[in-house]
Amino acid sequence: MNTLTLLRDLRAQVKQWRQDDQTIALVPTMGNLHAGHISLVERARQLADKVIVSIFVNPLQFGAGEDYDSYPRTYAEDSEKLYQAGADILFLPSVADMYPLGLNNNTKVEVPELGTILCGESRPIHFSGVTTVVAKLFNLTQPDKAVFGEKDFQQLFIIRRMVADLCMPIDIVGVPTFREDDGLAMSSRNGYLSDSERDIAPNLHKTLSFVYAQLQIGIANFAELEAKACQRLQEAGFEPDYLSIRCAETLQVPTQATKELIIVAAAKLGKTRLIDNMHCSLL
Repeated sequence: MNTLTLLRDLRAQVKQWRQDDQTIALVPTMGNLHAGHISLVERARQLADKVIVSIFVNPLQFGAGEDYDSYPRTYAEDSEKLYQAGADILFLPSVADMYPLGLNNNTKVEVPELGTILCGESRPIHFSGVTTVVAKLFNLTQPDKAVFGEKDFQQLFIIRRMVADLCMPIDIVGVPTFREDDGLAMSSRNGYLSDSERDIAPNLHKTLSFVYAQLQIGIANFAELEAKACQRLQEAGFEPDYLSIRCAETLQVPTQATKELIIVAAAKLGKTRLIDNMHCSLL
């Protein structure tokens, strides 16, 4: 595995692979890799001849007071995991190279409406930062496939919309959420949890499962069910940001005729913000 830090070196390698008619898969990450990330790399290996994994803690997607400075940076450990997983390139760009004109002066990529709902309401700049950096990484790596985890369903949905709207010839592949044995979705931010908070954290997944079960038995008052679920989270010790039942095909509020639903949630536990989701098909 080669580790590259300069944009020109990455472009040169991509150009050579293209000349050799090699297919490319990209796995964009912010590092501090866990088994869920490695599952993305393994999926990418199945899809393409060459796999690029980027690690870039993107300042553009962090708002004021968020954890950009404290976000765990574990490059040596991550590099070893990626080597073992069979990545071909680890790309470690600098902030200066990615945003040479500074964070406030660079061109931004935004997806209207979808970037301002759900997580976008409490993190208003977040998805603009995500789509901007992902568009840059797509331009740099020219992948045939790009692999993302389904844990952040809204992010995956927005990236798919960006690719469709901008006519990017890239297949976006989602990989199911990797979970701990107690159901907690794997996340780099789980390391922020205290021991007592870690014991509480699986209740987020349990609450989604409760909503899923209610939907399956025909409960159709979505607003009442959302309120009840938020109350369960509060009683467990969370500070809910939202728990929302949405149309899985549009991410909008569903109608009674909607058959494919996604239950999405974000909640703080202490200082840690956790997200999760669950798909629900109605008969």
